[in-house]
Amino acid sequence: MPTPPRPDQPASPLERRSSGEPHVPGLLRTAAAYAWRIIAVGIVVRVAFSVLGQFHRIAVAVFLGLVITAVLRPVAGLLARFVPRPLAVAAALIGGIVLVLGALALVGETAAHERSGLEKEFVAGIDRIERRLEQPPFRLPADAFDDLQSRIGELLSSHRSTLVSTALSGASRLVEVLTVLALAVFCAVFFTYSGDRQWQWLCDQLHDGARRRVTIAGRAAWRTFTGYTRGILLVAATNAVLVGIALFALGVPLAVPLALLEFVAAFVPLIGSPIALAIAAVVALASKGPVTALLVVALIVVIGQIEGHLLHPIVMSWAVRLHPVVVALAVVGGAVAAGVIGAVVAVPLVAVVWAVYQALGAPAEDPG
Repeated sequence: MPTPPRPDQPASPLERRSSGEPHVPGLLRTAAAYAWRIIAVGIVVRVAFSVLGQFHRIAVAVFLGLVITAVLRPVAGLLARFVPRPLAVAAALIGGIVLVLGALALVGETAAHERSGLEKEFVAGIDRIERRLEQPPFRLPADAFDDLQSRIGELLSSHRSTLVSTALSGASRLVEVLTVLALAVFCAVFFTYSGDRQWQWLCDQLHDGARRRVTIAGRAAWRTFTGYTRGILLVAATNAVLVGIALFALGVPLAVPLALLEFVAAFVPLIGSPIALAIAAVVALASKGPVTALLVVALIVVIGQIEGHLLHPIVMSWAVRLHPVVVALAVVGGAVAAGVIGAVVAVPLVAVVWAVYQALGAPAEDPG
């Protein structure tokens, strides 16, 4: 006499078919189980990003504070060997502010010094461009640019109120930017002075098992973040120096401001430098002609090769071990999700998440 099946024992395929239940393959059941879990995780991530979006200014301020901390903390640690730590932190912060303000003053002084000559070069350059477009193979009519200028003037006059409101909103945005910067500096002061004690206090609030995992994750995240920040600063500075020297040798005006633009744009991997050099090519076309502009375009290729095959492998490989495809997808995804800020934050965020995943998975994979 066969033994009756236990209540928790799954029914056999023959019993399911005899009872009228549809037969579901095991692969489909597994895929469905993973699918609803992935959907649940996606909903949680979406809600988290929606909540963070309501406080994006605070998130940006904290991110900038961490960037400043990653740059200034080694300097403050070095100065703390000779002076008290509060004085060392203050000296490092004031030195960084003076350096940034000095760079901005140099850019302003250069632009003001070259303004008169630059206006003449641009006018002559636009005239040369118009004459070339009137010749074969373009053969634009001579009055095409006159009509364009008149239409631009009509457009500006008809949308004057919109432009005024845009300018006013730009002023309010400037206030927001200054507020975020002030909050970032405020956070950086405390992160630099006692960030390790703050992190230790947070870990002490957890129980033993979670404390160990959070400590490992925090060390891996901070090591990766600081490595990326210092690496991208070195890459950006190298690109800016190379671009500045090349533009100065080619006689392109505003070489110093364009080099600073290259420095800032390099914080967006893969696409930042080409955009900055494209602006430099436009300036070269209007001021020096198409030959110089083509040389600047060639400079885009050269800088891209140096950055992709020399600087990133040497400087960034020890801190950020991400495939270029992952970097490109992260930059584009961040730009789509949060604009320029998202493009800047995406790569270090993905790198930190991957480093934490590896750090937490390593003990489980290592039997010793």
